[in-house]
Amino acid sequence: MARQHVLILGGTGFVGRHLAARLLGDGHRVTVLSRGGDAGRRAQLPRGASVIEGDVADGQFLRAVLDDADAVVNLTGILNERGDDGDGFRQVFVGLTETLIQAMRDMRVRRLLQMSALHATDGASHYLMARGEADKRVRASQLDWTIFRPSVIAGPGDGLFCRFDGLLKLAPVLPIGRADAKFQPVWVGDVADAFARALVDDKTIGQVYDLVGPDTMSLAEIVRFTARARRRTRFVIPLPPGLGKLQAEVGEHLPGKPISRDNWRSLQLDSTSADNGLPKLGLTPTPVLPKLPEILGIARDA
Repeated sequence: MARQHVLILGGTGFVGRHLAARLLGDGHRVTVLSRGGDAGRRAQLPRGASVIEGDVADGQFLRAVLDDADAVVNLTGILNERGDDGDGFRQVFVGLTETLIQAMRDMRVRRLLQMSALHATDGASHYLMARGEADKRVRASQLDWTIFRPSVIAGPGDGLFCRFDGLLKLAPVLPIGRADAKFQPVWVGDVADAFARALVDDKTIGQVYDLVGPDTMSLAEIVRFTARARRRTRFVIPLPPGLGKLQAEVGEHLPGKPISRDNWRSLQLDSTSADNGLPKLGLTPTPVLPKLPEILGIARDA
Protein backbone atom coordinates (compact mmCIF):
# COMPACT_ATOMS: atom_id res chain seq x y z
CA MET A 1 0.00 0.00 0.00
CA ALA A 2 1.50 3.32 -1.07
CA ARG A 3 2.03 5.86 1.69
CA GLN A 4 0.02 9.02 1.02
CA HIS A 5 -0.06 12.53 2.41
CA VAL A 6 -3.67 13.11 3.49
CA LEU A 7 -5.10 16.50 4.46
CA ILE A 8 -8.10 16.36 6.80
CA LEU A 9 -10.46 19.32 7.02
CA GLY A 10 -12.42 19.12 10.26
CA GLY A 11 -9.82 16.76 11.62
CA THR A 12 -9.96 17.98 15.22
CA GLY A 13 -13.59 16.87 15.49
CA PHE A 14 -15.09 13.63 16.73
CA VAL A 15 -14.67 11.59 13.52
CA GLY A 16 -11.49 13.36 12.49
CA ARG A 17 -9.53 12.28 15.55
CA HIS A 18 -10.44 8.64 14.99
CA LEU A 19 -9.69 8.83 11.28
CA ALA A 20 -6.32 10.50 11.83
CA ALA A 21 -5.30 7.66 14.15
CA ARG A 22 -6.49 5.06 11.64
CA LEU A 23 -4.60 6.62 8.74
CA LEU A 24 -1.43 7.03 10.78
CA GLY A 25 -1.70 3.38 11.75
CA ASP A 26 -1.76 2.52 8.05
CA GLY A 27 1.48 4.41 7.55
CA HIS A 28 0.07 7.51 5.88
CA ARG A 29 1.25 11.03 6.59
CA VAL A 30 -1.61 13.07 8.10
CA THR A 31 -2.01 16.84 8.23
CA VAL A 32 -5.01 18.27 10.05
CA LEU A 33 -6.23 21.72 9.07
CA SER A 34 -7.59 23.70 12.00
CA ARG A 35 -9.02 27.17 12.47
CA GLY A 36 -7.17 27.26 15.80
CA GLY A 37 -8.48 28.50 19.11
CA ASP A 38 -9.29 25.10 20.63
CA ALA A 39 -6.12 23.72 22.20
CA GLY A 40 -8.09 21.01 24.00
CA ARG A 41 -9.36 19.44 20.80
CA ARG A 42 -5.94 19.65 19.14
CA ALA A 43 -4.41 17.95 22.17
CA GLN A 44 -6.67 14.93 21.55
CA LEU A 45 -5.17 14.32 18.12
CA PRO A 46 -2.95 11.24 17.88
CA ARG A 47 0.80 11.62 18.05
CA GLY A 48 2.22 11.90 14.56
CA ALA A 49 -0.53 14.08 13.10
CA SER A 50 0.67 17.50 11.94
CA VAL A 51 -1.57 20.52 12.50
CA ILE A 52 -1.69 23.63 10.34
CA GLU A 53 -3.83 26.54 11.51
CA GLY A 54 -5.67 28.66 9.00
CA ASP A 55 -9.00 29.51 7.43
CA VAL A 56 -10.20 26.43 5.53
CA ALA A 57 -12.69 28.64 3.66
CA ASP A 58 -9.81 30.67 2.20
CA GLY A 59 -8.81 29.39 -1.24
CA GLN A 60 -5.32 30.87 -1.01
CA PHE A 61 -4.66 29.07 2.27
CA LEU A 62 -5.96 25.79 0.81
CA ARG A 63 -3.79 26.08 -2.28
CA ALA A 64 -0.72 26.60 -0.09
CA VAL A 65 -1.34 23.52 2.08
CA LEU A 66 -2.32 21.38 -0.92
CA ASP A 67 1.12 21.81 -2.43
CA ASP A 68 2.34 18.28 -1.61
CA ALA A 69 -0.94 16.54 -0.73
CA ASP A 70 -2.08 13.29 -2.34
CA ALA A 71 -5.66 13.26 -1.02
CA VAL A 72 -8.14 15.37 0.92
CA VAL A 73 -10.77 14.30 3.44
CA ASN A 74 -13.49 16.90 4.03
CA LEU A 75 -15.15 16.34 7.40
CA THR A 76 -16.05 19.98 8.02
CA GLY A 77 -19.53 20.37 9.42
CA ILE A 78 -21.93 21.94 11.90
CA LEU A 79 -25.16 20.60 13.38
CA ASN A 80 -26.77 23.99 14.04
CA GLU A 81 -26.54 27.43 12.50
CA ARG A 82 -27.17 30.94 13.74
CA GLY A 83 -30.71 31.82 12.81
CA ASP A 84 -32.87 29.48 10.77
CA ASP A 85 -32.61 30.41 7.10
CA GLY A 86 -30.04 27.87 5.90
CA ASP A 87 -27.31 30.45 5.20
CA GLY A 88 -25.01 29.07 7.89
CA PHE A 89 -25.30 25.53 6.56
CA ARG A 90 -24.79 26.64 2.95
CA GLN A 91 -21.69 28.60 3.92
CA VAL A 92 -20.09 25.66 5.74
CA PHE A 93 -21.14 22.87 3.40
CA VAL A 94 -21.67 24.34 -0.07
CA GLY A 95 -19.39 27.37 -0.01
CA LEU A 96 -16.45 25.61 1.58
CA THR A 97 -16.82 22.59 -0.71
CA GLU A 98 -16.80 24.83 -3.80
CA THR A 99 -13.67 26.59 -2.55
CA LEU A 100 -11.97 23.27 -1.80
CA ILE A 101 -12.81 21.81 -5.21
CA GLN A 102 -11.38 24.82 -7.01
CA ALA A 103 -8.22 24.76 -4.88
CA MET A 104 -7.76 21.05 -5.59
CA ARG A 105 -8.17 21.65 -9.32
CA ASP A 106 -5.65 24.50 -9.20
CA MET A 107 -3.10 22.33 -7.39
CA ARG A 108 -3.88 19.17 -9.41
CA VAL A 109 -4.87 17.15 -6.35
CA ARG A 110 -7.54 14.73 -7.51
CA ARG A 111 -8.56 12.46 -4.63
CA LEU A 112 -11.41 13.73 -2.43
CA LEU A 113 -13.26 11.83 0.30
CA GLN A 114 -16.36 13.81 1.27
CA MET A 115 -18.44 13.43 4.43
CA SER A 116 -22.16 13.89 3.87
CA ALA A 117 -25.25 12.65 5.72
CA LEU A 118 -27.86 9.98 5.27
CA HIS A 119 -30.82 11.29 3.20
CA ALA A 120 -28.96 14.43 2.12
CA THR A 121 -31.30 16.51 -0.12
CA ASP A 122 -34.41 14.75 1.28
CA GLY A 123 -37.04 16.49 3.40
CA ALA A 124 -37.27 20.13 4.48
CA SER A 125 -34.20 20.40 6.72
CA HIS A 126 -31.76 23.18 5.81
CA TYR A 127 -28.97 20.92 7.08
CA LEU A 128 -29.85 18.03 4.78
CA MET A 129 -30.51 20.28 1.80
CA ALA A 130 -27.12 21.97 2.19
CA ARG A 131 -25.41 18.58 2.53
CA GLY A 132 -27.12 17.50 -0.66
CA GLU A 133 -26.06 20.65 -2.52
CA ALA A 134 -22.47 20.03 -1.47
CA ASP A 135 -22.74 16.46 -2.75
CA LYS A 136 -23.90 17.77 -6.13
CA ARG A 137 -20.85 20.02 -6.34
CA VAL A 138 -18.59 17.07 -5.57
CA ARG A 139 -20.27 14.83 -8.16
CA ALA A 140 -19.83 17.52 -10.83
CA SER A 141 -16.24 18.33 -9.85
CA GLN A 142 -14.50 15.82 -12.18
CA LEU A 143 -12.26 14.95 -9.24
CA ASP A 144 -11.72 11.38 -8.03
CA TRP A 145 -14.37 11.57 -5.34
CA THR A 146 -16.07 9.24 -2.89
CA ILE A 147 -19.03 10.35 -0.74
CA PHE A 148 -20.01 8.85 2.62
CA ARG A 149 -23.50 9.29 4.08
CA PRO A 150 -23.64 8.01 7.67
CA SER A 151 -26.55 7.76 10.06
CA VAL A 152 -25.82 9.17 13.52
CA ILE A 153 -22.28 8.23 14.55
CA ALA A 154 -21.66 6.63 17.95
CA GLY A 155 -18.46 6.56 19.95
CA PRO A 156 -16.74 8.03 23.03
CA GLY A 157 -17.65 11.70 23.26
CA ASP A 158 -20.37 11.49 20.59
CA GLY A 159 -23.33 13.81 20.15
CA LEU A 160 -25.86 11.02 20.59
CA PHE A 161 -25.55 8.74 23.63
CA CYS A 162 -23.18 11.12 25.43
CA ARG A 163 -25.48 14.06 24.79
CA PHE A 164 -28.45 12.27 26.30
CA ASP A 165 -26.26 11.02 29.13
CA GLY A 166 -25.63 14.62 30.13
CA LEU A 167 -29.33 15.47 30.06
CA LEU A 168 -30.28 12.37 32.04
CA LYS A 169 -27.98 13.29 34.91
CA LEU A 170 -30.46 16.00 35.90
CA ALA A 171 -33.77 14.95 34.37
CA PRO A 172 -35.71 12.01 35.87
CA VAL A 173 -38.31 12.55 33.14
CA LEU A 174 -37.41 13.51 29.57
CA PRO A 175 -40.11 14.70 27.15
CA ILE A 176 -39.11 14.00 23.54
CA GLY A 177 -40.64 14.99 20.24
CA ARG A 178 -40.60 12.35 17.48
CA ALA A 179 -39.69 9.71 20.05
CA ASP A 180 -40.49 7.07 17.43
CA ALA A 181 -37.93 8.42 14.92
CA LYS A 182 -35.69 5.54 13.78
CA PHE A 183 -31.89 5.48 13.65
CA GLN A 184 -29.15 3.00 12.79
CA PRO A 185 -26.21 4.32 14.84
CA VAL A 186 -22.91 3.51 13.18
CA TRP A 187 -19.73 2.90 15.21
CA VAL A 188 -17.14 5.65 14.71
CA GLY A 189 -14.41 3.05 14.16
CA ASP A 190 -16.39 1.63 11.24
CA VAL A 191 -16.68 5.10 9.73
CA ALA A 192 -12.93 5.64 10.04
CA ASP A 193 -12.29 2.20 8.51
CA ALA A 194 -14.60 3.01 5.58
CA PHE A 195 -12.68 6.18 4.76
CA ALA A 196 -9.32 4.42 5.16
CA ARG A 197 -10.29 1.56 2.85
CA ALA A 198 -11.73 3.85 0.20
CA LEU A 199 -8.56 5.94 0.19
CA VAL A 200 -6.52 3.07 -1.22
CA ASP A 201 -9.18 1.45 -3.40
CA ASP A 202 -9.71 3.03 -6.81
CA LYS A 203 -12.94 1.05 -7.24
CA THR A 204 -14.57 3.40 -4.72
CA ILE A 205 -14.03 6.44 -6.93
CA GLY A 206 -17.35 7.88 -8.07
CA GLN A 207 -19.29 5.90 -5.45
CA VAL A 208 -21.66 6.98 -2.66
CA TYR A 209 -21.79 4.83 0.48
CA ASP A 210 -24.51 4.89 3.13
CA LEU A 211 -22.92 3.97 6.47
CA VAL A 212 -25.25 2.47 9.08
CA GLY A 213 -25.04 0.11 12.01
CA PRO A 214 -26.68 -3.33 12.17
CA ASP A 215 -29.37 -2.34 14.68
CA THR A 216 -32.36 -0.03 14.23
CA MET A 217 -33.59 1.79 17.32
CA SER A 218 -35.99 4.62 18.06
CA LEU A 219 -35.02 7.89 19.67
CA ALA A 220 -36.86 6.82 22.82
CA GLU A 221 -34.94 3.54 22.90
CA ILE A 222 -31.63 5.38 22.55
CA VAL A 223 -32.51 7.43 25.63
CA ARG A 224 -33.61 4.35 27.58
CA PHE A 225 -30.48 2.38 26.63
CA THR A 226 -28.35 5.31 27.81
CA ALA A 227 -30.13 5.48 31.16
CA ARG A 228 -29.97 1.71 31.61
CA ALA A 229 -26.20 1.68 30.99
CA ARG A 230 -25.87 4.07 33.95
CA ARG A 231 -28.34 2.01 36.01
CA ARG A 232 -30.59 5.04 36.24
CA THR A 233 -34.36 4.96 36.36
CA ARG A 234 -35.56 7.48 33.81
CA PHE A 235 -38.84 7.98 31.99
CA VAL A 236 -39.36 9.09 28.41
CA ILE A 237 -42.53 10.99 27.56
CA PRO A 238 -43.23 10.92 23.81
CA LEU A 239 -44.65 14.28 22.77
CA PRO A 240 -47.38 14.65 20.16
CA PRO A 241 -46.30 16.50 16.98
CA GLY A 242 -47.61 19.87 18.10
CA LEU A 243 -45.76 19.80 21.41
CA GLY A 244 -42.65 18.35 19.78
CA LYS A 245 -42.58 21.27 17.37
CA LEU A 246 -43.11 23.68 20.27
CA GLN A 247 -40.20 22.06 22.14
CA ALA A 248 -37.98 22.72 19.12
CA GLU A 249 -39.21 26.30 18.94
CA VAL A 250 -38.23 26.87 22.57
CA GLY A 251 -34.92 25.06 22.12
CA GLU A 252 -34.09 27.33 19.18
CA HIS A 253 -33.66 30.21 21.62
CA LEU A 254 -31.81 28.38 24.42
CA PRO A 255 -28.02 28.54 24.81
CA GLY A 256 -26.37 25.85 22.69
CA LYS A 257 -29.65 25.01 20.94
CA PRO A 258 -30.28 21.63 22.64
CA ILE A 259 -32.89 21.14 19.90
CA SER A 260 -33.63 23.51 17.04
CA ARG A 261 -36.31 24.01 14.44
CA ASP A 262 -34.01 22.41 11.87
CA ASN A 263 -33.34 19.44 14.14
CA TRP A 264 -37.11 18.96 14.26
CA ARG A 265 -37.32 19.05 10.46
CA SER A 266 -34.51 16.49 10.22
CA LEU A 267 -36.27 14.21 12.69
CA GLN A 268 -39.22 13.85 10.33
CA LEU A 269 -37.06 11.43 8.29
CA ASP A 270 -35.91 8.14 9.77
CA SER A 271 -32.12 7.93 9.65
CA THR A 272 -32.01 4.38 8.28
CA SER A 273 -30.89 2.70 5.07
CA ALA A 274 -31.37 -0.70 3.49
CA ASP A 275 -28.25 -0.15 1.35
CA ASN A 276 -25.39 -0.34 3.85
CA GLY A 277 -22.05 0.55 2.31
CA LEU A 278 -19.94 -1.06 5.04
CA PRO A 279 -20.21 -4.64 3.69
CA LYS A 280 -19.45 -3.29 0.20
CA LEU A 281 -16.15 -2.08 1.64
CA GLY A 282 -15.45 -5.44 3.27
CA LEU A 283 -16.48 -4.30 6.74
CA THR A 284 -18.82 -6.00 9.19
CA PRO A 285 -21.03 -3.38 10.91
CA THR A 286 -20.31 -3.18 14.63
CA PRO A 287 -23.25 -3.42 17.09
CA VAL A 288 -23.26 -0.24 19.13
CA LEU A 289 -25.11 -1.27 22.29
CA PRO A 290 -22.31 -3.55 23.61
CA LYS A 291 -20.05 -0.50 23.20
CA LEU A 292 -22.10 1.70 25.55
CA PRO A 293 -19.74 1.33 28.54
CA GLU A 294 -16.89 2.50 26.32
CA ILE A 295 -18.96 5.29 24.78
CA LEU A 296 -20.07 6.63 28.16
CA GLY A 297 -16.76 6.05 29.91
CA ILE A 298 -18.20 3.53 32.37
CA ALA A 299 -15.71 1.16 33.97
CA ARG A 300 -16.75 -2.40 33.13
CA ASP A 301 -16.14 -3.59 36.67
CA ALA A 302 -18.19 -0.75 38.20
